[in-house]
Amino acid sequence: MRLVLVTYNVHKCIGGLDRRYRPERVCATIAHYKPDFLLLQEVDDGAKRSQGHRQVDLLGEALGLGHRTWFPNHFLRSGGAYGNAILSRFPLTETRNIDVTVAGRKARSILHGRFRVPVGRHLRTVHVFNLHLGLREADRRSQLVRFMDEHPFAGLHQRTPIVVGGDFNDVWGTLGPELLLPAGFRGPLARRPTFPAFAPVRALDGVYVRGDVVLGEVLPGKTALARSASDHLPLVAELEL
Repeated sequence: MRLVLVTYNVHKCIGGLDRRYRPERVCATIAHYKPDFLLLQEVDDGAKRSQGHRQVDLLGEALGLGHRTWFPNHFLRSGGAYGNAILSRFPLTETRNIDVTVAGRKARSILHGRFRVPVGRHLRTVHVFNLHLGLREADRRSQLVRFMDEHPFAGLHQRTPIVVGGDFNDVWGTLGPELLLPAGFRGPLARRPTFPAFAPVRALDGVYVRGDVVLGEVLPGKTALARSASDHLPLVAELEL
């Protein structure tokens, strides 16, 4: 079973250069890749800057992704909140938000979704984790270690298909080799710059897999529209169960 996964910090659907709220640009950018799984960060709900839209549903309806989950990370003083979302073509059977906030820092979490995916004549459970880690290297390490030490990840079998993706903010590229690979994950052969979208130089976004899932090509989306839709480029990964 071949799948396409896209992870994308959508920046509340506000352009990285023109600072305009244009959700249709984000939607068109994503639609180009026809994802089976979509991991989004900085997704607004009820915020004035985004016309009060519940963006997970706005994008999900437009893209035909009927199975979705969203949890807030940060509540705005002006009303509304933003957080992480997972959208999929496959049934969502369980979801939870894992708080990995470091005391005294901005709230951070990892969103978990449990999905049932058809593989031949059978259904296979796939666990998807969408993260948005902190800006300080010590915080990112602490958050990732906490995630791997706690439920539900800590209780999953080594062969269970697991995908971890999102905005790692991994400026130095250390989280994969030093934390994820020793825990049995596999990542892309090369890190791909995704930030800033108009002229990417930093590989902040990533995708890793563990268990009975193969990670194929992982590349940033470089359409002309992607360079203006957000401040990050989407990262597109091929998977095979």
